[in-house]
This record gives sequence, C-alpha cells and structure tokens, in this order.
Amino acid sequence: MVEYKVRISTIDDVKKFVNAVSKYDFDVDLISGRYAIDAKSIMGIFSIDLSKELVMKAHTDNEAVIKADLADYIL
Repeated sequence: MVEYKVRISTIDDVKKFVNAVSKYDFDVDLISGRYAIDAKSIMGIFSIDLSKELVMKAHTDNEAVIKADLADYIL
C-alpha cells in the first residue's frame, strides 16, 4: 500500500483527481479524520472537508505510477 498526504482544493482539482485515479485497477481511498471514501467517487470527495489535508491510500506497490500521475496533489 502507498500512502500520501494530498490537497484537493477546487472543483476542477476534484474532477482531474477523480479522472486520474479512475484509470487504476486497484482501490484508492481518501481519508479525512475518521471518514474514508472511495477516491474514484466525485460525490464521495465532495462529502468530505476539502479545506483540510487528506490522506490518500492506494492499494498497490507501484509507487512510481501514483507519484507521477498525482504529483500536483501530493504534499
């Protein structure tokens, strides 16, 4: 599993983030406090507080792909 702190600030960021993670065949979760949501769900992302740092957990060992695709969001 790969874990990063991420920030998704705007509506366009949410759309681009969801499009980027939707192409993966493994699960990606976003965690905000005690809530964990599917990072491939636009509605799920809008249900959490985007003003805070989020923790992204990708259920894969291929860190290079994640880091390259999501570099704009990783803190």
